[in-house]
Amino acid sequence: MSRPLIGITAYFEAARWSDYVREAVLSPPSYAAAVGRAGGAPVVLPPIGTPAIDDYVHGLQGVVLAGGVEVGADTYGGEPDERAPEPQHHRDRFELALARAAIQADLPILAIARGMHVLNVAQGGTLIPWLPQVLDNDRHGEPGASHTIQVSVSSKLGKAVGERVEVSAPHHQSVRRLGSGLLAVAWAEDQIVEGIELQGHRFGVGVQWHPERDGDKRLFDAFIEAAR
Repeated sequence: MSRPLIGITAYFEAARWSDYVREAVLSPPSYAAAVGRAGGAPVVLPPIGTPAIDDYVHGLQGVVLAGGVEVGADTYGGEPDERAPEPQHHRDRFELALARAAIQADLPILAIARGMHVLNVAQGGTLIPWLPQVLDNDRHGEPGASHTIQVSVSSKLGKAVGERVEVSAPHHQSVRRLGSGLLAVAWAEDQIVEGIELQGHRFGVGVQWHPERDGDKRLFDAFIEAAR
């Protein structure tokens, strides 16, 4: 059986090799490794503009919207927060267009961390640009701090990972208003949304945590199965 081609979003960043420092297309290898372990063939997608997006969507069998710097508030009509890192506007434009095209084509989508926010904004949703201000604490942003997530057992996410999952996923943004057709399917104890799904879609799942890092391959297995 051939492996489904899975596109993984990436970002531009200065990189060093030998004596050179150049802007490079970067993607943490954990995404490609997780796709490969689950039976997919990973392809890194540089955010070089939107003309190739239709070709990507027609040539790929699934898309991973990967993590990274926070989504710019301008994408959902919000006010930027000076404490948030400077957004990568080129990446926002590319990934929002890719997400919308993948949704229209019913292409399986696994949206991780920042990717979950991209999926929500692509459907007209909004974000909390700086979560600690809303909660009066930074419990969601503490590196290495783990917490338990409650998952809807009737959802695709719940069928893949079960009713409860322990995650470590520092983040300073969160879903505020859900986009059209999206349902919240996982929550932290303080009811911050940690998982979303696109209704009526073959596989459109977003999670706040990083399943590519934690060694639990069940969600990637479910994603690749949908992409076959």
